[in-house]
Amino acid sequence: MAARKVDALLLTDSNALLCGILTDKDIAIRVIAQELNLEETLASKVMTRNPTFVLSDTLAVEALQKMVQGKFRHLPVVDNGEVIALLDIAKCLYDAIARMERAAEKGKAIAAAVEGVEKNWGTPLSVPNTFIETIRERMFRPSLSAIISENSKVVTVSPTETVLVAAKKMLEFRSSSAVVTVENRPLGILTSKDLLMRVAVQNVPVDTTPVEKVMTLNPACATVDTPIVDALHTMHNGKFLHLPVVDRDGNIVAVVDVINVIHAAVASVGSAVSGESAGTTMQKFWDSAMALTPYDDEEETRRFCY
Repeated sequence: MAARKVDALLLTDSNALLCGILTDKDIAIRVIAQELNLEETLASKVMTRNPTFVLSDTLAVEALQKMVQGKFRHLPVVDNGEVIALLDIAKCLYDAIARMERAAEKGKAIAAAVEGVEKNWGTPLSVPNTFIETIRERMFRPSLSAIISENSKVVTVSPTETVLVAAKKMLEFRSSSAVVTVENRPLGILTSKDLLMRVAVQNVPVDTTPVEKVMTLNPACATVDTPIVDALHTMHNGKFLHLPVVDRDGNIVAVVDVINVIHAAVASVGSAVSGESAGTTMQKFWDSAMALTPYDDEEETRRFCY
């Protein structure tokens, strides 16, 4: 995992059939927090067994819905019993949203041009209210306050607490991150990926190493008023999956992860058109997005979802 810089690994049995998935969170809470010896522990003992998967001919929107409903980021793709790919929900949805945004910006330019023609020539031109515009309004308007409850629990640790203490707190709250705070203000963040790459791989002693030695310092933060889509952009551009949320005084109030944000974005899409089921709307969203102009680098776009 470290060599390939990935946070998930698929495991197959002696018949080359998918039997499990091992993620950075598994390493964090099933190995480090449980004080198991990484070099002696078999992957089969700590992996997630018989993970959900989809077939190669499954509609993309169905795969997306499976990941949202199951609240997992990775989804294996199987063809004739053989694993051929691993979907990443964050990359797939971000690609779709980015296309929708570009289309929306083009739509604004077209609308402005139409308005100019109408003013100069006095001829009314009709511009239809497209499905893309409806989705754009529903998806890009909601803020993080819509997904943060008043009783949100944030796993916090002090900079001097040990990595082991932090991992055990993450295990207790079934969380994949802990915010490192000083006077309730975020100084850093420790994630399951940090525990994999900076602790497990480096063979760092967890019972004596302070969190401040392996945490990500000064993480990007959002506020409760940050639009959901902006939060997704921030995480994608920064290549991280957890976003601390602070109040106006800079105090930590919550942490949203990519699944929270994607779930909210998908919910926004699902309620976008009255009289339609969420599945129908999601299918239209995906079809519309995929019909739009992709990134200039086609190879990068292919890698974006797999």
